[in-house]
Amino acid sequence: MQGWLNLPTLCHFLLPWAFTIFHKALGDPASHGGPHYLLAPIHEVIHSRRGATTTLPCILGTPPPSYKVRWSKVEPGELRETLILITNGLHARGYGALGGRARMRRGHQLDASLVIAGVRLEDEGRYRCELINGIEDESVTLTLRLEGEALRFQPPPLLWWWWWWGCSGLPRVLPQHLPGCSCGPPLPRRPALSARLRRLFFSPLASAPSPGVVFPYQPRRGRYQFNYYEAKQACEEQDGRLATYAQLYQAWTEGLDWCNAGWLLEGSVRYPVLTARAPCGGHGRPGIRSYGPRDRKRDRYDAFCFTSALAGQVFFVPGRLTLSEAHAACRRRGAMVAKVGHLYAAWKFSGLDQCDGGWLADGSVRFPITLPRPRCGGLPDPGVRSFGFPQPQQANYGTYCYSE
Repeated sequence: MQGWLNLPTLCHFLLPWAFTIFHKALGDPASHGGPHYLLAPIHEVIHSRRGATTTLPCILGTPPPSYKVRWSKVEPGELRETLILITNGLHARGYGALGGRARMRRGHQLDASLVIAGVRLEDEGRYRCELINGIEDESVTLTLRLEGEALRFQPPPLLWWWWWWGCSGLPRVLPQHLPGCSCGPPLPRRPALSARLRRLFFSPLASAPSPGVVFPYQPRRGRYQFNYYEAKQACEEQDGRLATYAQLYQAWTEGLDWCNAGWLLEGSVRYPVLTARAPCGGHGRPGIRSYGPRDRKRDRYDAFCFTSALAGQVFFVPGRLTLSEAHAACRRRGAMVAKVGHLYAAWKFSGLDQCDGGWLADGSVRFPITLPRPRCGGLPDPGVRSFGFPQPQQANYGTYCYSE
């Protein structure tokens, strides 16, 4: 009939419209405008071991005025998620068996990371960190993967001795295809012997780096004074070594926010930003900014150092001391003036909290804060505060000593 649209013409007009509606229903990322509050994780797979304590990082770029964070475990093969924990930033409530072993890390104001203690086999799988603000909910997904202890075979030097012991007990431990172990069925297993042989013939492969702390470092002369080799030496002098990118990333998720660029062990130059601001690379997204590879001899920056738990202890000696008097005070107590790495490790692993500036071996004055409070550094997050490098003759500070 004249004036009516036939079916092919109608489909020609309606199909693009219908496809657009269907495409948006599937969640086209470009169709979602507005701010994005959660930062995408750099590492989506977190490796851990049974019995360990592990952290699933979840960092807010910019927090909305009002929100909640919901952690859940995505059950494999099921169209459901198991609720673990809900927090409003101030209080948290756990749910279920996993919720009793889980807590929020709260390393800083933008930290929504989940800490799981006593990891079990059933904890392996996918986890979702979801920000709920009632307007535009967002989520990031991470995978927790458990690993066993990898072993490296290390044969003893005497081949005949190894062959004799192998034929008497090693076939239970070594792969059957190893040469020299074709002397018949193994003898009955002896538990003590098996454990001894396991220690003798195998050594653990390198595992994940031990927990540590990353700290930025610059000398008395001011910022950007080190080439790569000088930065490496400076970290070693402060009881540390240059940090790796992975260690800097971990420190960033725990609250490290620093505007000065520094050398890393790989030879790159980077700096971590939690609160984006104009003097610190502009108002972009938080993250780890990179200068890329630099000339190790010519280019000069600060250093990011890494240190781990101490064998000894750090303690504070009050007083109004010069730097030379600080050294004498520590020596009278059978100790030495602490290095910068000593103080950071004591703050991180021993919970050292002292609202008094004290001399350190490099001539700087710093103090560690575990519980932020008014008139004690003026910052809302824990950390090691610095008064810079006063004149060594200035008698206004105590000292931090280190003894083993």
